[in-house]
Amino acid sequence: MLKKYKGHPGSLVVMLLVVGAALITFTVLLFLVAYVLIKGVPHLRPSLFSLYYTSENVSLMPALINTVLMTLLSLVIAVPIGVFSAIFLVEYAKKGNRFIGLIRLTTETLTGIPSIIYGLFGMLFFVTTCGFGFSLLAGALTLAIMILPLVMKTTEEALKSVPDSFREGSFGLGAGKLRTVFKVVLPSAIPGILAGIILATGRIVGETAALIYTAGTVAKVPTSVMESGRTLAVHMYNLSSEGLHMDQAYATAVVLLALVLGINTLSGFVAKKLTKV
Repeated sequence: MLKKYKGHPGSLVVMLLVVGAALITFTVLLFLVAYVLIKGVPHLRPSLFSLYYTSENVSLMPALINTVLMTLLSLVIAVPIGVFSAIFLVEYAKKGNRFIGLIRLTTETLTGIPSIIYGLFGMLFFVTTCGFGFSLLAGALTLAIMILPLVMKTTEEALKSVPDSFREGSFGLGAGKLRTVFKVVLPSAIPGILAGIILATGRIVGETAALIYTAGTVAKVPTSVMESGRTLAVHMYNLSSEGLHMDQAYATAVVLLALVLGINTLSGFVAKKLTKV
C-alpha cells in the first residue's frame, strides 16, 4: 500500500496520520473497556442486584431501574420537540430568515454549556420555583433541555441529507407538503435521527452533575415521578466519593457499560428494521 504514496510524500504523511489517529482511538477505547471489565467483573455479586439498597449490600438495582426510567422520561419529552423543531427549520422555514438564524445560533450555544450549569438552572427553576423538589420529573426536564439541541441538530442534518429528488417525486405524484414530510422524508432520515437519539441516550445515562442538583441521590425506586431517585452514574459517583465501596463502584461501571452497549445495539437493530420497512 505504501508504494502508492512514494511519489507523493504529503499524501503519505496524511495517510500515516489518519491511520495513527485511528489506532490511538481504538487502543484507548480498548484500554478503557478492558480496565473497567478487569476491575469490575470479579466484584459482581448477587447482592448488588437486590431490589432494596442497604449499606451492607450497596445494591445497584434501584439505580439501574431509575436510569431506565429517567432515560425514557427524558426522551419522551425531548425527542418529539426536537424532531418537530428540526422539521420546521428544514422543511418549512424560509432560508435567510434572521429568526431562524437566531434559533440555530442558540441551539449551537446550548450544546456547549457545561452540564453543571443545566443542573443549577434545574435546581433553581424546576426544583425551587416550580416546586417539583428533588424528583425524577425535575431531573428529566433538566436532561430534556440538555439533550434537546443535540436531537435538533442531528435530526436537521438527517433531513438535509435526504435528496431533493425524493421531495420532488412526491410532489409530482400529487402529495402535499405534510404527507411528503411524514411519508417520504422522515422515514428516509430515520437512521440519522436514531443516531442522534443514541448520542442523547448516552449523555443521559452518563450524567451526574445535573441530576445531583435536580433528581437527588436517594437510593430507592420512586413510586412516582415526583419522588427522588439516583441513577447508575450518580450511584457510582457516590460510592467512589465515599471511598468505602470502590469494588462495587467498578462493578457498577461494568453494568453501566453493558447498559449503554445494549441500548446502542437495540437502537441499531430498530434502525435497520425501520429502514427496510
